[in-house]
Amino acid sequence: MRSPSNLHSLDPQAAANRASSELLLSTLAAAAPGTELRDGLERILRGRTGALIVLGSSRTVNSISTGGFSIEIEFSATRLRELAKMDGAIVLDRDARRIHSAGVQLLPNPAIETTESGTRHRTAERVAKQTGFPVISVSQSMQIIQLYVHNIRHVLEASDRILSHANQALDTLERYKSRLDEVTATLTYLEVVDRATMADVLVVLQRQEMVRRISAEISTYILELGQDGRLVTLQHEELMGSYGNAQLNLLRDYIDAIPEHAEIDDVLRNLALLSGTELIDIDLVARSIGTSASSEALDRHVYPLGYRVLSSIRRVPSLVVERLATHFGRFSELLAADIDELVSIEGVGQHRARIVREGLNRIVEEATEN
Repeated sequence: MRSPSNLHSLDPQAAANRASSELLLSTLAAAAPGTELRDGLERILRGRTGALIVLGSSRTVNSISTGGFSIEIEFSATRLRELAKMDGAIVLDRDARRIHSAGVQLLPNPAIETTESGTRHRTAERVAKQTGFPVISVSQSMQIIQLYVHNIRHVLEASDRILSHANQALDTLERYKSRLDEVTATLTYLEVVDRATMADVLVVLQRQEMVRRISAEISTYILELGQDGRLVTLQHEELMGSYGNAQLNLLRDYIDAIPEHAEIDDVLRNLALLSGTELIDIDLVARSIGTSASSEALDRHVYPLGYRVLSSIRRVPSLVVERLATHFGRFSELLAADIDELVSIEGVGQHRARIVREGLNRIVEEATEN
C-alpha cells in the first residue's frame, strides 16, 4: 500500500497491471461463447489435439519464430481446427480475423520466468511476456483452454461454471448494495443536518469501493459469457441502476477536506490498490486516501459541496450541478436557497430552478423521515 505522500505519483507497476487487465478483458470478449474464435477453440478441445495460438504478429513474434508457413487467409473456426492438427503454433492477427501462419515453432527467451511445467504452457507464458500479445494454449491432456496475457494466466471455463460464479457474485452484490444504500442514506441525513464527519464519509467510500469491485468482477463474467450472459447483464444493470459516478461525486464533495488530497483520480487509484483485507479496515482506508486515522481526524465535521445529492436529482445536467455547487460552496447554503436565488445562477432557468428546489425538498423529507 502506498503512503499518502505518494498519492501524486502513478506507480508504474499499477499502470502495467491496468494495461494487462484491459488487454485480458478485450481478449476474453474476443474468445467468448458465440464468437468464431471460441467455436474454433472448442472444436480443438473436442478433437483432443491441443494448440498454441498467438493473437498478434510483430517483429518480436517473427524473431522468435522458425519454420512453419505463411497462410494469410480469413479466419474461421474450421480452419483453426484443421491447422491445430499439425505440430507448431498458429499466429493470428490481434482481432482473430485472419490467420497469418501455422506450423510455427516458437523459441522465446528461456531466461523469462515461468511457473508452468508443460512444454506448451511454458512456451505460451514466455511468448505472452516477451511479445506483449495474448497467447492461448489448448491442453490435449488436461482438456482446458488457458489464456496468457503478460503476467496473467486465465482459464477459459465452460458457460455453466461461469454462470454459477456470476450468480454467486450477483447475490454478493445485492447484499453489498443494500448495505451501501443504508450508509448512504445515513450520510445524506447527516449532511442535511450539517453534522457529517470524516468517518461517515469514509464508511460510504469504503462500501462504494466494495460494490465497485464486485461489479467489476461480474462485468468480467459477462464478457466471458458472451451471448450466454444476457440474463446476468440484465440483473447486473438492475442492481447497479443509478450507481453511476457515485464514488466520483462523493470525492468531489469532500476532496478539499482531505489534508493531503491529490487529484480525485489519484485518490481512487490508491483506494483500488488496497487488498480486500485492507479495505475492511477503516483506518487503512483513511490513510490510503491521504487523511489521518486518529479519532480526532475521523470525528472532525466535514461539509459537502452538494455534488452527490444534486447528481441524484433527475433532469439536472452535470454543468448545472457544477455551477450550483461552485456558487454556493456548501451544501447547507444550497439547501437554504430559494427559487429566485437559484434562477440568478447562469444556466439555471425558472424551470430548472423548480426541479432543483423540489428535488432538494424531497431529499430532505426522505432523509428526515428515515
